[in-house]
Amino acid sequence: MAIGQDAPLMPKATAVWLVDNTSLSFEQIAAFCRLHPLEVKAIADGDSAQGIKGLDPVQTGQLTREEIDKAEADPAHRLKIAAPKVRVPEAKKKGPRYTPVSKRQDRPNAILWLLRNHPELKDAQIIRLVGTTKTTIQAIRDRTHWNSPNLQPADPVTLGLCSQIELDLEVEKAARESGPIAPAEGAAEPATLLSVEESLAPGPAADEPEEDEGEVDPDSVFSGLKAWRRDGEDSEGDDSDENR
Repeated sequence: MAIGQDAPLMPKATAVWLVDNTSLSFEQIAAFCRLHPLEVKAIADGDSAQGIKGLDPVQTGQLTREEIDKAEADPAHRLKIAAPKVRVPEAKKKGPRYTPVSKRQDRPNAILWLLRNHPELKDAQIIRLVGTTKTTIQAIRDRTHWNSPNLQPADPVTLGLCSQIELDLEVEKAARESGPIAPAEGAAEPATLLSVEESLAPGPAADEPEEDEGEVDPDSVFSGLKAWRRDGEDSEGDDSDENR
């Protein structure tokens, strides 16, 4: 087995194809596929890898036909995996944000802006946004920073220390973790829409009976009416006597 050789994609499927389509020895196939020769023999005998469809290493660009012919002609030759035509760069480990030297002097102003406008952000989030340290954040928060009297809050997006998308994502994340914000003491509660049942229900004024102005005595009403009619008849009689 070749030490340090890269293993092909899907080693068992590749071994199945090489067993079925070449005259390579078990040792040659095992060295290329990074398998044990007994495991390759079990594949050839049908005791292993049952149901696995063979994978052509020539079609996938892992072997060349010339390399297979050379190995079939020389049992001591070991197959070498073909160099990939496209190199995929390795993923870099995510480290602290790098801030250019020309913009490092703007970081305290950006930190002050974040502390004032987004107090819900955690120190770790501010560190990710502007690439600072927790000690610097605490010094600016406590006003113990060496340049604290001269600091002016400035938007980190405007300064080019982070993008607006990055800032929005961190603010949204902090809002989700902190939960709903309780209204300040003395502030009016936000108005909410009433349900259908509440809007159709009669108000308290409709349920309350009108104020009773006092019971009315019918006798007093009719007696006053009779006195009024009697006075009217007397005045009519006086007018008729004067006309005579």
